[in-house]
Amino acid sequence: MLGLLRIGNCAMAGVAAVIGAGIVCGITELPIPGAALLFSLFSSVFLITGAGNAINDYFDADIDAINKPMRPIPSGRVSRNAALYLSLLLFGLGIALAYTINVICFAIALTNSLMLIVYARNLKRTALAGNISVGYLTGSTFLYGGALFGIPGLVRMSGLFALATLATLAREIAKDIEDIDGDSAMGLDTLPIRIGSRRAGYAASAFGVIAVLLSPVPYLSLGFSVWYLAVVVFADLCFMIAILRLRSGDAAGSSRLFKRAMMVALAAFVVGSLGGGA
Repeated sequence: MLGLLRIGNCAMAGVAAVIGAGIVCGITELPIPGAALLFSLFSSVFLITGAGNAINDYFDADIDAINKPMRPIPSGRVSRNAALYLSLLLFGLGIALAYTINVICFAIALTNSLMLIVYARNLKRTALAGNISVGYLTGSTFLYGGALFGIPGLVRMSGLFALATLATLAREIAKDIEDIDGDSAMGLDTLPIRIGSRRAGYAASAFGVIAVLLSPVPYLSLGFSVWYLAVVVFADLCFMIAILRLRSGDAAGSSRLFKRAMMVALAAFVVGSLGGGA
């Protein structure tokens, strides 16, 4: 059952939200929120992300039987109904926790939960729209963390939201290229199927390059310390290698490198905010 949630991804999303809140504190010198509030922030993101993963597996059982036969549902370890009920329970708990934080967090949590359901049911099967949805959902973890401090915190996280969205968009297209055989067999309309793997690779590369070119923006606009630049250069290097791997036809390797680059970028955000102040 836990395999449905992809706990590592849930934890990474929750940590990103907490980091978003921490960055706002670091660059504005606002007091650090209490442990209970941070726990609610982390837990609500963790639960909603897990719910989204579970309902995605519910709708994708037939596709996963081709692309990823060892996933919990196609392997027979979990029933489709169990995945559906678990996802609805987690959505409810995550939204309820968000309500205890503030109205902006509640609105983001509710919006994202609905988007996760629509994505799993409809948008994943459409060219580019599904990729954009996942990009937004990933980037919105920073918005959610900033929303702990209301509208000003939300605004300050908009730049990091944009960078995370672009990087995720590049990785999602690479994953679609990797899954093109199974998606094609199920009659899906992903970007690689619509325009071909080669052109889709160009699109993913373009989004990755834009993310790299915009990577200095947090240093310039948020008052990040120079340590941000020292660390983000390694993330940029990973992005460029991922792009080269994609251009060489290794979509699976490229997707893994994109994910590692995003983790390094997350570390850059943290170290950059520690020495910042605006």
